[in-house]
Amino acid sequence: MADEITVPVLPCRSIDEIDAFYTMLGFTRTYYQTRPNPFIALQREDLRLQFFGMPDFVPEDSYGTCVVLVPDTAALFEAFAAAMRAAHGKILVSGIPRMTRPRLRKNAEGRTGFSVIDPGGNWIRIMAATTGPGDDDVASGRLTGTLRSAVVMGDSHGLHVRAAEILDAGLLRHRAAATTAEVVEALAYRAELALRADDTAAAAAAVAEARALPLTEGERDSVADALAGLDDAEATLRGRPPADPAT
Repeated sequence: MADEITVPVLPCRSIDEIDAFYTMLGFTRTYYQTRPNPFIALQREDLRLQFFGMPDFVPEDSYGTCVVLVPDTAALFEAFAAAMRAAHGKILVSGIPRMTRPRLRKNAEGRTGFSVIDPGGNWIRIMAATTGPGDDDVASGRLTGTLRSAVVMGDSHGLHVRAAEILDAGLLRHRAAATTAEVVEALAYRAELALRADDTAAAAAAVAEARALPLTEGERDSVADALAGLDDAEATLRGRPPADPAT
C-alpha cells in the first residue's frame, strides 16, 4: 500500500486552549465536540492533529509526542514564528507553550528539526524529510560538536539544565580554538537554554557577550539564524523583570 496517512491523537487539559493555540499557528478546526468526551481535530494543509481533553491533565507531566516530516523545516518555522510574533510580539521560547529553533540533530541522521510544545505539553517534532550531509563534529570544530550534543539533550530530550551544563563545559574547554561564528552560535543557544530555566541573568549575559563579538559580513550570513535567536531572546527579556540575585 501507499499514500497512508497517520493522524496522532494527543492528550490535553483543555481543547479550547489547544484550539486557540493552533488556530494562532494557522490551523483550521475540522471537528469539535464537548460531549460525551472533549475532542478536537485541526489541520494546516496536510498537517493533521487531533486531541482529547482530560480536565485533570497536567501539561508539565505530558509524554505526548509525535514526529512530522516536512520538506522544509525553515519555511514552516518562519510561518509559525510570524504567527507567534503577531499574537504575542515575540516567539515563545520558554514555558508551555513554546517553540525551539530549527537545528541540526546529530541523533536524527543529520536532519534539521524544531519542536512545538503546545498547551497540552505535547512535543510536535517537526523534522526534515531528508537527511543532511552528515555530522562530522571534529571537522566542524570541537565547540560545534559540543553544541550539537547539547542540542540533543535540550531540544530532543527537553533537559535544558543538562544541556546548559554541557554547553558551559564546551565553552570553557574549546572556546579559544573556536571561530567567532561558532562562539556566537553557542552563546545564542546558551541564552535560549537560560530562558527555558527562567535564568534571566544568564540569558542576558549570553546575549550581551554574543553581541559584543565582531563578525564579518560572511560570518553574519553564516550565523543568521543564531542572530535571529538572539533577537528573540532579547524580545523575551524585555518582557520579563530582571532576576533578583538574592533569590
